[in-house]
Amino acid sequence: MNQPHTAPLLFDRALLRARQARASKQGADTFLLDRVIEDMSDRLQAVLRQFSNGVDVATPGSSLADTLKSRVASLAHVDVPDDESKGLGLAPASLDLAVSALGLHLVNDLPGVMAQLRRALKPDGFLIAALLGGDTLTELRQSFAAAEAELEGGISPRVAPMADLRDVGALLQRAGFALPVTDVDNVVVRYSSAFALMQDLRRMGATNILVERRRTPLRRATLLRMAQIYAERFADADGRIRATFDIIWLSGWAPHESQQKPLKPGSAKASLADAVRGVKP
Repeated sequence: MNQPHTAPLLFDRALLRARQARASKQGADTFLLDRVIEDMSDRLQAVLRQFSNGVDVATPGSSLADTLKSRVASLAHVDVPDDESKGLGLAPASLDLAVSALGLHLVNDLPGVMAQLRRALKPDGFLIAALLGGDTLTELRQSFAAAEAELEGGISPRVAPMADLRDVGALLQRAGFALPVTDVDNVVVRYSSAFALMQDLRRMGATNILVERRRTPLRRATLLRMAQIYAERFADADGRIRATFDIIWLSGWAPHESQQKPLKPGSAKASLADAVRGVKP
């Protein structure tokens, strides 16, 4: 008998909720989320239809719903449960829109979530989402690794693993979405120091929630050395450091007979070789 697929537990989602709640209470830093929400609104403007029943999956706060209220008559919010095997609780073919802004990159079973959204969308329903991926916080990851290797003889996981653009595109196809599109928005933010960056991450509720994170306090010497390495390797001429955030965008449609279909192999009326030579069909 085949065993059911179980996604590896990478993230402590209960801890994520606690960190996000703390950030909200202390005054969350939302500059990255605000950028994504504005961009999502612009992208939806290019979709020439009105939506009646949508779902927002795991977007922090209520800003996305407020921004999209003129585009979708009803936008319910659902979160990914701590026990992801319980599912999102969405009825099949009940939605014509699914959105998520920076809510999916810390999900343990992202393929499972995408499959649930595909089933929940009516034919010709639309999915659009943004998640962090690619080289996000690569500078911080490299600096911590170098400092720990130098002072402690090994490294511990401190920055979450990130999907890349190709992974996300394959995920859309695997979940059964038609006309899948992916792209990446590379955002570079500059800070006075690594400590200022880490303070921003705390105010985003985006500190380390890896299940395999080290549970002992970070040594002061390692932290100081990390900041020094960061400044040596990733600072501009004015001394300010760079922090990369790669925002991966994905969109796709639940299949419907009205949608464009790819041409059958061999049905093209002109060859690539002729096109290169400038020969008209």
